[in-house]
Amino acid sequence: MNNQQKPISELEKEIGYTFKNKEIITVALTHSSYSNEMKSHGEKIQFNERLEFLGDSVLSIIVSSYIFEKYKNKQEGDLTKIRAAVVCEKALSKFAAKIGLGDYMYLGHGEEINNGRKRPSITADAFEALLAAIYLDSGENFDEVGRFLLPFIADEIEFITETGVFVDYKTTLQQIVQQANTEKLEYVLVGESGPDHNKKFSVEARLNSNVIGRGEGKTKREAEQIAAHEALVLFGEA
Repeated sequence: MNNQQKPISELEKEIGYTFKNKEIITVALTHSSYSNEMKSHGEKIQFNERLEFLGDSVLSIIVSSYIFEKYKNKQEGDLTKIRAAVVCEKALSKFAAKIGLGDYMYLGHGEEINNGRKRPSITADAFEALLAAIYLDSGENFDEVGRFLLPFIADEIEFITETGVFVDYKTTLQQIVQQANTEKLEYVLVGESGPDHNKKFSVEARLNSNVIGRGEGKTKREAEQIAAHEALVLFGEA
């Protein structure tokens, strides 16, 4: 088998945790493609989907507890939006990339040659499996998992707070505009730049054809949210 993964000892240094049970971290890093490939060679190897299932719950509990304590004045709906933003595949794959998690994975040949080590769906699942592995190896210690996980969560919450990802400025602006039935609010794409893998979109929020806000983002939705926020600032509502 031609697997190019880095040694687990390097991952342990990266995450600041040494596993007592090396088997559990090996399972966490094993993708189903590798297990299936080895099965064809007569070898039965566990893969990480069960750990991913547990890790998803561990992640949710730790994140929910953190934002519950951090945002004492926010209601359930806002807390749900924050949690959803930091436990989604996009965020988890970002966390995984920060520790180079894909480099330590056991992948089948097909995934290996098709850039599976950087595929968000694979690395995000592996990150959840890693959380479960730490949780089980530490004697089901949420504090140990939190010590590793919470710096990622705190940084991501700060990022999405600054960019307004989980604050729905468009809905707030729409509610204000609807108070005057004759007002027409629209978002117009006025610019698009950059290569396909790193696009930047420019959007204007217009009220009765008058520009009331401008925004730039990596997606049209993000640009629209930023434009709506600028409009709310103009109206003294943000």
